[in-house]
Amino acid sequence: MKKVVVLGGGTGMSTLLKGLKLFPLDITAVVSVSDDGKSTGRLREEFNTIAVGDIRRVIVSLAETEPLIEKLMNYRFETTSDLNGHTVGNLILTALANITGNMSDGIESLSNVFNLHGKVLPLTEDNVILAATMMDNKNIIGEHNITEYNGQIKKVYYKEKSTTNPLVLEAVRNADLIILSMGSLYTSVIPNLINSDIKKEIKNSKAKIMYICNMMTQPGETDNFKASDHIKALNKYLGKRKVDIIIANDGNISEEVIKKYKDSEQKDVVEFDKENLKKLSLHIIHNNYVDYSEGYLRHKVDKLALDIYAYLIK
Repeated sequence: MKKVVVLGGGTGMSTLLKGLKLFPLDITAVVSVSDDGKSTGRLREEFNTIAVGDIRRVIVSLAETEPLIEKLMNYRFETTSDLNGHTVGNLILTALANITGNMSDGIESLSNVFNLHGKVLPLTEDNVILAATMMDNKNIIGEHNITEYNGQIKKVYYKEKSTTNPLVLEAVRNADLIILSMGSLYTSVIPNLINSDIKKEIKNSKAKIMYICNMMTQPGETDNFKASDHIKALNKYLGKRKVDIIIANDGNISEEVIKKYKDSEQKDVVEFDKENLKKLSLHIIHNNYVDYSEGYLRHKVDKLALDIYAYLIK
């Protein structure tokens, strides 16, 4: 069975994993843990723990559970007490980390209960803080502050050095394919690549590096980015290794949907600039992955995962 390591975080990663779990793959999901907003941010401050929100989403996406359990894990309290804004899953993960002594063991305990189709690993057990230097040379501390800052990112880094989860390094070392997930480029995907230990393992790995390109830009992170701009940004952080394969959407997104995202979220379509991608010596996989069946734009996960699996077994 092929070993696939997915690096990322957020909604994009959990969407991808829903498709990958349908195929006979040995999946390890490595989650960046620098989120500091909403429920996650409050729990990090109170319990000095790593970010649990993206971990929760990934666990739910890989789980073989009844829909009610998924609703339970993602249920967010709306009350006038201190519980307001917290999700049940975030509280459970924080409690399990306290009970077992660390987040990795807590995740494993929950994984056994939910019969996960893969492993979920935090990048680090340390309470890391993401920072960024902007193009105006201002340093911004904290993931949500980076996203909300109205400026272009020059580079991202961690405020303090952290210890990498050894299980993550082992998974990367043994991988047949390393996937950089779609999602927030600078605050979900690249936080895995600014880790020197992971960069070293990727450098020494014989596995191909695949990037699943976003369909829409991310305000405050990838404004005006084309598909090739995403690759160039990733290659900058990968060092001597480069992205080998890109999977990009070539399907049409309706003008109505484009306008909706532009007006409500300040997002634009990521242009599939095939000619520029060819210049980057990439293996290019493209297909119509547009899925708007539930009223929001997502990759069609079964088709996306099938194309990944087909590449792996060819």
